[in-house]
Amino acid sequence: MEQIVLNNGTFIQISVSDEQKFFARQLVNHSIRHHHISNIWDKNEDRLAQTRMMRFTGTLGEIVFADCYHLPRPARSFGATDGQDWGQDFLIRSDAENFAVDIKSMKRRSGILAGDYVLNIPSSQLHRPGSKTSHYFCISFHQSDTEGTIASLLGFIDKHALENGETGKLFHAGTKRTRADGSTFSFNEATYEVLFSDIAPPVVTNSVRRIKGFRMCELK
Repeated sequence: MEQIVLNNGTFIQISVSDEQKFFARQLVNHSIRHHHISNIWDKNEDRLAQTRMMRFTGTLGEIVFADCYHLPRPARSFGATDGQDWGQDFLIRSDAENFAVDIKSMKRRSGILAGDYVLNIPSSQLHRPGSKTSHYFCISFHQSDTEGTIASLLGFIDKHALENGETGKLFHAGTKRTRADGSTFSFNEATYEVLFSDIAPPVVTNSVRRIKGFRMCELK
């Protein structure tokens, strides 16, 4: 299967189907009813109310990734039966090495993405005992007035490089940060920030190029 590796700063966008969203909602509904487990955001009351949407976004990201690369879809939302998958949403085997991939999904207002945008990864998640993760894969969703839900596949973050300080930056709990709009916030726990420009772009296969809405984009 022919593969194209994009240059840094390049990502792809594809359309998300109604069937993919329906499948994700089914998994999330089951998870909410049967998986009474804690979330990393439970300490923040303003985010606790968003549990359903956060789980939906995460689950949809896993479904989109699975469909793009012909991998089995998740059978449950938010991890395994007990809510824990040890940071291994997918295991990708190659002749050289195996990749344990943890999908990181988010919602943004548009698909115009900049190199100084960031993905936040809590330190407690990165250093969780028993974690199997070797790589993170970043997906951003936005809603288009004309095209419906669009997924931006930004690519991979090497966990080892993040741990060693080769990429990303660690901010300790309580650190105050300023958003692009001038508003501020403080981290509730130690968190790694990874610039979008430092994310290794996804591999593009012929089958990915045939997905509805496929296009290659550049970070601004």
